[in-house]
Amino acid sequence: MKKRFLYLLLFLLFCGKIFSSHIVGGEIFYDRINDSTYKVTLKVYRDCFNGQAPFEGSAGAVPAIITVFYADGTLADTFDIGAPVITHIPPSINNPCIHPPPGICVEEGVYTHTLILTPKTGGYNLVYQVVFRNNSILNLAAPGTQGATYFTLIPGPEIAPVNNSPRYASFPPIFVCNNVTFTFDHKAIDPDGDQLVYSLCAPYNASSSGQAPPPPYTNVNYASPYNGAYPIASSPAFSINPTTGILTGQPNLAGQFVVGVCVQEFRAGVLINTHYRDFQFNVVPCVVNVVSAIANQKSQCEGSTITFTNASVSNIGTLTYLWNFGDPLVTNDTSHLVNPTYTYQDTGMYVVTLIANPHKPCSDTLKQIVYVYPKLKINFPPVEKQCFKGNAFSFSAQGVYLPYATFNWNFTFSATPVTSTLQNPVNVTFNQPGKYFVKLVAKQHTCIDSFIDSVRVVKPPVAKINNLPAVLCDPALIAFSNGSSSELPVSYHWFFSNGNTSQVFQPLQVFSPAGIYSATLVVVTTSVCIDTSIASVSNITVNPSPQAGFTFSPQLTTIFDPEITFMNTASSDVNLWQYTFGDGTGAGYASNIHVYQEAGDYTITQLVTNSFNCTDTFSGQIKILPEFRFWIPNTFTPDGNSRNDYFMPITIGVINYEFNVFSRWGEKIYSTQNPKEGWNGSYKGKECQEDIYTWRIVFKNVVSLKDEVHYGHVLLINGNK
Repeated sequence: MKKRFLYLLLFLLFCGKIFSSHIVGGEIFYDRINDSTYKVTLKVYRDCFNGQAPFEGSAGAVPAIITVFYADGTLADTFDIGAPVITHIPPSINNPCIHPPPGICVEEGVYTHTLILTPKTGGYNLVYQVVFRNNSILNLAAPGTQGATYFTLIPGPEIAPVNNSPRYASFPPIFVCNNVTFTFDHKAIDPDGDQLVYSLCAPYNASSSGQAPPPPYTNVNYASPYNGAYPIASSPAFSINPTTGILTGQPNLAGQFVVGVCVQEFRAGVLINTHYRDFQFNVVPCVVNVVSAIANQKSQCEGSTITFTNASVSNIGTLTYLWNFGDPLVTNDTSHLVNPTYTYQDTGMYVVTLIANPHKPCSDTLKQIVYVYPKLKINFPPVEKQCFKGNAFSFSAQGVYLPYATFNWNFTFSATPVTSTLQNPVNVTFNQPGKYFVKLVAKQHTCIDSFIDSVRVVKPPVAKINNLPAVLCDPALIAFSNGSSSELPVSYHWFFSNGNTSQVFQPLQVFSPAGIYSATLVVVTTSVCIDTSIASVSNITVNPSPQAGFTFSPQLTTIFDPEITFMNTASSDVNLWQYTFGDGTGAGYASNIHVYQEAGDYTITQLVTNSFNCTDTFSGQIKILPEFRFWIPNTFTPDGNSRNDYFMPITIGVINYEFNVFSRWGEKIYSTQNPKEGWNGSYKGKECQEDIYTWRIVFKNVVSLKDEVHYGHVLLINGNK
């Protein structure tokens, strides 16, 4: 006993420091030798590719300790179970057509020890704990901080005087192929022949205190969305047959996952123990040379003749095949064709087997369920659209079906009735115009088929004349806007109170003289929904228009007499006048006097408006003849007294004007092209001296249309000097 406590002390001192840091699975079970003697077997699996420390109990490592608790949780004893027998597990799934991936190494450490335990009510719990798991595990939260607990119960004599625990027959493959269906016989063996029930369950974590506590134990902390029942990313999800222990599923994510499997041990219907094992699945992309595959059945209701589509793949060349169609009524239900067709003798569910490369080292076998039921394929013929007024639709189920097939129609909530179970319903009416989708569902045996098509309920035409202009004046030209609506081809018939008719979509009409007129639009459909709609307007008011007019005098004059008098002669209903005189100016009086500043031909326009806001215009032409005059002084006195301060020619009727002044030495001291500007007697800001200066003027005479050049002299008298 002292030696055992020494080992326990060593266990406490070294826990968490030099334990194996990458545990990938394990289990513990026992065999009864006699009433008080048990042979205990502990199997621990270690990652030897990423592992850092040896198995416990090995040279240089802490002891491997099994702790025993009574049923009430008190410590019964601890046992140093010595060193393990270590075996390397080859990375194989016993398939010569799948190449093992690199980077996977697992060692199995098997401990055996004999315990002396006196039979006791409630029995004993045997516990072994170890830390840690791989940091790279995907389905655990912070996996590197979680360990493993393996324990088993020796039931008391009141439950089972004699018992041997179940144990699993073999360890699962240390790697599985991603996106490849996985099947493994996870059965356990029970020496007593007890009933065994299998399930997926959550593994147990290890205590962080460094000493195994009594039960119960906490489960590992899963990362979402994983749990004990869904421990691995897969579709279909991994599951285990509760009776046979067959573990199946198809992983769909590469990585490492911890999976727990429990087997309950029943005797005479009483649960006497539960045996636990967890292990790490390494899901890896696999290079598979041969994969047997059958394309999914398109329909379970194709009839008794099924054409199978072979979806097998291989990278070793052409494959041979052996089909077994699983028909128990015949013995020749096999084929070697790639895509065979087989006719079953009866309806039902059959298990089809496809072996790719049969009787060869690199082959693959697939079993798949097919369903054989009478063919069911339904539809209903297109239904002609109907007018909303008096609509009554009839429907007829067609297709391939048996006499006892049942039908269910859905006409939408806008119909009466909404649904029907008749094969050929009639007098189905819709409550509103529109497009509706009708669905037919048929069922026979377990087969269901459906068909959807649309029906159209047409609303009658609606005639509409859109709004007319707010103000209409005589003569009123109206472009009628047609706002009618119809889902069918229509004809348009317009009738106007001016005596005209039209059949165009949007006609133009002139209404004169002033008065009140009317228009009627008749819309007619002649197919499906034969109907007529009428729209009328009877208040087309055409207001009287004013008459513009004016006289003016003189009608021909010169720029020396440019004042023109305009006299209004417009109709008496005018209340607003507006003249434009053609020179950029205008006036708003009935009669006006206007003075033109330049010779030329001008168009005068009068715009008049009456109280109905109707308008009229009248225009006239006037001609202002040009005149020519040229005079220039010979003396000026720029003394600032505002009299004769500038030397400036007086011109009338000139263009292209240029005026220059020169000193007696010929220097140009002044120049301008503006006939209304003159010289002030200075040069460069300084007053010029009294003297005689030469001038030169160039211009075009607008009367003679000739260019003229004039020269002369001017005397500058400076009165201040």
